Amino acid sequence: MTKPALMVLKGITKSFKNGQESLQVLKGIDLSVEEGDFVAIMGPSGSGKSTLMNIIGLLDQPTTGSYQLEGENVAELSENRLAKVRNDQIGFIFQQFFLLPKLSAQKNVELPLIYAGVNPSKRKELAEQFLKKVELDTRMHHLPSELSGGQKQRVAIARALSMDPDAILFDEPTSALDPEMVGEVLELMKQLAEEGMTMVVVTHEMGFAREVASRVVFIDEGVIKEEAEPKEFFAHPKDVRLKEFLSKVL
Repeated sequence: MTKPALMVLKGITKSFKNGQESLQVLKGIDLSVEEGDFVAIMGPSGSGKSTLMNIIGLLDQPTTGSYQLEGENVAELSENRLAKVRNDQIGFIFQQFFLLPKLSAQKNVELPLIYAGVNPSKRKELAEQFLKKVELDTRMHHLPSELSGGQKQRVAIARALSMDPDAILFDEPTSALDPEMVGEVLELMKQLAEEGMTMVVVTHEMGFAREVASRVVFIDEGVIKEEAEPKEFFAHPKDVRLKEFLSKVL
C-alpha cells in the first residue's frame, strides 16, 4: 500500500530581484516527501538548498509552481492559516539555534506552546518530556550561555518536537557546531528517523546520509540533478556534476 504523500512540490521556481536584474535561484523543482521519509538534500554552496527549505517550511513563497502540504494548496492559505500550519505541522531546525538568551532551556521549549495556547502546567510537562527525550533533563534550568553548541541544538530540536509536528526540516543543523558536538546531534536525528519521524535535511554529512536517509537529492544551480536511494546515489552516481561533487567531498 502506497504511503500518502505529505509534501508534493511541482515546478517550483524562485526568483529574487537584484536592482533591475532578476536572479532565478530555483528552476523547476519537483519533489515528493512521504510520511516516514528521511530525505537528505545535498549540493554545492549557492545551489538553492536553503531557498528550497524555506519554501518547504512556509517561510517563503515560490515564484511559480505548486506546493501541496497534506493535500492543501499552500498558495491558497491565508496568512493566519500559514502561521498556524508553520507552528503546528512543521518543525524547523536552522544552523543557528534561535534560543532566547535570557530564558532557560525549559522556557525556550515552552515558547511555541505559549503561542499555541497550551496551559502552563501542560507546557511545563511537555518541555520536561522532550528535554528528557534529547537527554537534557538535567540542564533544563540552564540558560543558553551555559550550554554547549550541541546542547543548544538539542534544545532547538526539543522545542520543535514539543509541537508534535508532522515533519521536521533541518537546514545544515551541524554546520555551526564544533566537530566533537556534531555526533550527539546526528545521533539524536538518527533516533528520530528510526522512530518514523518525517525529515528533510540539508547536510554535508555524507556518512550520516548514507546510513540514515531513505533518499538523497542532489541540487545544483537550482535544479535537482539526481535523486536516488543512498546506496545507488553514492556508489553509482549518474550525473556528471554529482560525480564531481562527490569526488571533492568523499
